[in-house]
Amino acid sequence: MTTSIPILTTASTPAPDADVLVLGLTKANDEPTLVGACPDLTQAWDSAFPQDLLTTAITLGARSRLGTVAVLPPLREQRVIVVGLGEVDVTPAAVRHAVGTALRSITGTDGAEAWKVTLSLELGDPELGQAAAEGALLGAYRRPRVGKDDSSLPVGEVELVIGQDAVKEAVTVAGTVAAAVAQARDWVNTPPNLLFPKTFAEAGKELVADQKVAVEILDEKALAKGGYGGLLAVGGGSSRSPRLLRLAWAPKGAKFHLALVGKGITFDSGGLDIKPAGQMAAMTSDMSGAAAVIAATRAIAELGLPIKVTTYAAMAENLPSGSAYRSSDVLTMFDGTTVENGNTDAEGRLVMADALGRATRDEPDLIVDVATLTGACMVALGTRTAGLMASDDTTADQLLDAAEAAGEAFWHLPITDDLREGLTSEVADLRSTGKNRWGGALTAAAFLQHFVGETPWAHLDIAGPAFNEDAPWGCTPKGGTGVAVRTLVALATNLAG
Repeated sequence: MTTSIPILTTASTPAPDADVLVLGLTKANDEPTLVGACPDLTQAWDSAFPQDLLTTAITLGARSRLGTVAVLPPLREQRVIVVGLGEVDVTPAAVRHAVGTALRSITGTDGAEAWKVTLSLELGDPELGQAAAEGALLGAYRRPRVGKDDSSLPVGEVELVIGQDAVKEAVTVAGTVAAAVAQARDWVNTPPNLLFPKTFAEAGKELVADQKVAVEILDEKALAKGGYGGLLAVGGGSSRSPRLLRLAWAPKGAKFHLALVGKGITFDSGGLDIKPAGQMAAMTSDMSGAAAVIAATRAIAELGLPIKVTTYAAMAENLPSGSAYRSSDVLTMFDGTTVENGNTDAEGRLVMADALGRATRDEPDLIVDVATLTGACMVALGTRTAGLMASDDTTADQLLDAAEAAGEAFWHLPITDDLREGLTSEVADLRSTGKNRWGGALTAAAFLQHFVGETPWAHLDIAGPAFNEDAPWGCTPKGGTGVAVRTLVALATNLAG
């Protein structure tokens, strides 16, 4: 898997040879309290400096406010960092954010690729241990560069000080999950001339090569034979033909079958309804949904979760040319539904319709699709919260519970009958877009729901949080974020029982 995150280890006491020691600061009864400072450390500090450790930290700017970072003078050539953890009742979300911030402040420093960073935060709870490990690894993530510059390297090793076997197990899980998130980020951050449908499908195949995951890749000939009209139409304007990647993890004893479907538009120009100048550069991230479901499948298999998972990644490049599809074209989807195309820049729902229709053939117990589907969802929820739409409230609650455990933000939105009625067409079975611009995210979800029939289903519109064009925060970097990977793994864990 990816090499863009550090090695993860655990220890019962802070390593004396660590290059950086990270401690925490909370507030109880309005009094600041250091977290993770063992007696040996405080004694050594008192012998070396005139002020005690806590006083020095506060003097140099340490605060309990979540995510604040203060760098203290080196102790025996060991750098000491104090990060704010918020109130004394620290939550997994707070730990993930704080530790991510601390590691971001370290990564990129000259020589950091060889450093060992020890986190001493009194991690006695498995959820806190997993959150700390994920925050550290993902905070240390650095976007791979194309060229000879090695500045993308993170710190060399992250060591968590823990005291219980249960916490150690949670940290091990965190390492697998964080590696999957980082892999999704790497794919999203890869330039579109290097990652296109063929190379993306091959990369997905390679990712699971060492796992007991069956792989099938449908090229343009197989797609034509199978009747995948959406994928063929969207990919028809590019010289790089579309692909459908299918992964199958089927362990013995699995009692639940989960299907994952991801949108993999490796570059979206808008097609003939071309996007305005300046709004295209980030469209290398339009394959974030496919990246998420492939990476999550790898993590689920590596963790050995006893749940059957069938994954589809619908991959195409949406470009304008003489062979590009048009608005007003009528397309025949995989399941036989004819669709009047309303806009060539609403291409994601077309490739997803094919993949969803194919996924229902596997008769799963639940289908979850992930897609950077609509700008309308960003207008509604901003850039840090993803939209969740579902066939029923019980399914929505399953996803929300998983997202909460994973520390990712989703908001449940409705699919209303009037929006479904707006998809009626005078020339085909269905229209791909509504009759007006209102409720665009919900309309897109209503279109997708047609292709899952009666199967329980959830749709995750990650258009906002999939690609961060602003400053990094917490364990979220600039660029691809790998959103939804943690939620999907948490969901699979819950469903596996």
